[in-house]
Formats: sequence, structure tokens, C-alpha cells
Amino acid sequence: MTDDYVQLCRAAGDVSRETFHRLKTFESEFRRWSARINLAAPSTLPDLWQRHIVDSAQILPLGRDAKLWLDLGSGGGFPGAVLAILMAERVGALMTLVESNMKKAAFLQTTLANLGAPACVIAKRIEDAPALVDQPDIVTARALAPLDQLLGLSAPWLERGAKALFHKGRDYAAEVANCHDAWRFDLIEHRSAVDANSVVLEISGLARR
Repeated sequence: MTDDYVQLCRAAGDVSRETFHRLKTFESEFRRWSARINLAAPSTLPDLWQRHIVDSAQILPLGRDAKLWLDLGSGGGFPGAVLAILMAERVGALMTLVESNMKKAAFLQTTLANLGAPACVIAKRIEDAPALVDQPDIVTARALAPLDQLLGLSAPWLERGAKALFHKGRDYAAEVANCHDAWRFDLIEHRSAVDANSVVLEISGLARR
């Protein structure tokens, strides 16, 4: 049992060997494409597995049995592509990834299709996505925008009952405080399984004040 597999299972729960190997293939493809297009900060590539893949995977248990997911500003695929691969054996699952950069969208579309992941890539701006995306159960985003902006971008789905799972860093409390004048919502803070200074914010019941 490799260290990478142990890290993954600690974050995401039981993961089949087949799914693990799909994620390792994704990691290899990510590195190959990153040599040509900017998928992630070069300084993070040496620790790609822990810093990006395992960090993304920890969201899956928070989604419980949710099947319809939406990832905003997917970039190089964190967390959306990782979650799609993890859900490959979940009947009826679908991850929709919204990414306006055409090169990144091409990477996501090509790689996820080759891996047989239940994913749909929409190469549009997030503001244009509501007319193209069915109501999801869960909305995710990572390293995309401050929380007040994230709530505005995801409001078309969150105000209709979807739940958000947003990665946030050490300044998350200030971001939450900055939202209270404009928004009401229920919040659960989940400590990151990867970074002691980070959290995953679970947001539901979003409404404008």
C-alpha cells in the first residue's frame, strides 16, 4: 500500500484501487499538459498529489450521497476533476465543470473523457452558466474568489437549495464576516484534512438580505 493511496483514503474514505490508478493517470496528464499550458503555479507542482489532489478529494465525504455537482472556475481541475474521477463508480453521478479558459477546458474535457469520468465541461464564463446547468445538489470552488464574490456567482443555484462546499485559507473568518451585510446563510466549518490553516466551508440556505 503506497503512501499516496493511504493519504487519499484518509481524506476521501475508502477508494478502490481502480479509482486510485485513474487519479494517478490524471496526475501524470496534468504534469504533461502543464509543460505546455499554465494549469497551476509551478511552485506547487512538486507536491501536486497532497496539495491539490488529496486536498480536493477531502470534499467527497462532505457530499455524502449527492450525485449532481457543479464546480465553478475549475482551472486545472481542482476540485472538480478529482471529484468526478472519484465518483466514476457512483451510479447517476455527474460533475459539471465551468471553465472559461479554452486551453484549460480542453485539458479537462480530453483527460476526463479518456478516464471515463462522469463529467461535463462548459467552456463559458460563470455568469453565463446558469442557463446551461441543471440544478445541482452541491456547488464547489477552490482558489477562485473572495467569499462574497463566490456567493454572488453561485447564488443562482444556492438560492434554489443547492449546498456549497468552498475551500478557504487562513483568512476565511474575515471573508465570512464581510458577507453578513448582504447575505444570510447557514455555515459549518470543516477543518482541512491536508492543511491545518485551511477549511472547507459548508454553506446552505443562502438568501439575500
